[in-house]
Amino acid sequence: MSIWAEHFGRDYTDRNSLSLHELDALYKTNYGVTRRQLNENFLKDIPFAARILEVGCNIGNQLFLLQQMGYSQLYGIELQHYALLRARLGLRNVHLVEASALEIPFVDNSFDVVFTSGVLIHIAPPDLSQAMAEIRRCTRKYIWGLEYYASEPSEVNYRGRDSLLWKMDYANLYLERFTDLELSRCDRLSYMDSDKEDCMFLLRKKEERR
Repeated sequence: MSIWAEHFGRDYTDRNSLSLHELDALYKTNYGVTRRQLNENFLKDIPFAARILEVGCNIGNQLFLLQQMGYSQLYGIELQHYALLRARLGLRNVHLVEASALEIPFVDNSFDVVFTSGVLIHIAPPDLSQAMAEIRRCTRKYIWGLEYYASEPSEVNYRGRDSLLWKMDYANLYLERFTDLELSRCDRLSYMDSDKEDCMFLLRKKEERR
């Protein structure tokens, strides 16, 4: 994962620095629905006082959108120092930490929701189990994600490089690896101009039987 902390990661941040208006416009172009609408659909049962952690927050656009929606207890971790500096400049009253998805610096069950948005796709398969385990460890209730989708794992050449991007059924991978998780919602998001699909999913920890 070190390449994302270097110049390659900085270039990624600069290419993908969007305003909330531009972000919603991109989602509308891609899927026919805005990111805010997706958030409202998936988080409708999550109270505004919930503690929410984004793993791989980059410059913080997703956290800013959640803040604009009314969520107040927001946290983010980001591996890339440059992106984190930009997030700290752009966000207020959000707790941000420089850290990796492979070693999240919070105790077990710290959050009501832990989420990723286009982050698991960049974690190499040998490290993916650890990242997922860390996310599961830190949530007391929900895991939320939006990731590229493929029914079978497939590597995609990314900007002329191998071993940087993978499409998978990430929701199902969580369910296969952790028997205490169950699917709350899963929507396939078809692109308006191609046959590609992404997937937004919400998983929850099963209630303990007493």
